[in-house]
Amino acid sequence: MTKFSFIVSTFILFLMMTACNSDRNAGKGETQDALETIFARKSVRKYLPKPVEQEKTELLLKAGMAAPTGKNTQPWEFVVVTDRAALDSMAAALPYAKMLKEAPMAIVVCGDVTKSSYWYIDCAAAAENILLAAEALGLGAVWTATYPYEDRMEVAKKYTGLPDHIASLCVIPVGYPAVPHAPKDKWDESKVHTNKW
Repeated sequence: MTKFSFIVSTFILFLMMTACNSDRNAGKGETQDALETIFARKSVRKYLPKPVEQEKTELLLKAGMAAPTGKNTQPWEFVVVTDRAALDSMAAALPYAKMLKEAPMAIVVCGDVTKSSYWYIDCAAAAENILLAAEALGLGAVWTATYPYEDRMEVAKKYTGLPDHIASLCVIPVGYPAVPHAPKDKWDESKVHTNKW
């Protein structure tokens, strides 16, 4: 066997082994990773003074836009807030978003009310995807509601410049967790009903 034949044979063997491993893990690894992320998700309210990388921010937004949406209307809009003054002002004005004072950024999940009367449902799915993506990326995040509270929605509008046809659903502070957080086990078998109540 020539040296060239040996190299080609080794390369073909490597490709075959890689293909076998891929087949063995197909639908297994991805599913398990997704479930691990879902069960590991937690609300993080304390952050390190470290910015979130642009690449990770983009992945969070892509995850949000991968959410299901009725009739594929995709009514969502996202405002990424990194301005320290805006974050601090929203922290002062929003009753359950005080952690914005520590967060290096926030994503305001919004919906175009002219595109869908149920924009808030589609945007809720997008917000959950962002929270799961944050967990998968080693970030911490927490949902702080603005909708359906008009006063909170006005705060988000004031500090992000939202036009009238765009309504905010929630503000999601995002950052690197400053302290360890453990997820809550929310499984409750009494809430599961088969066929009928």
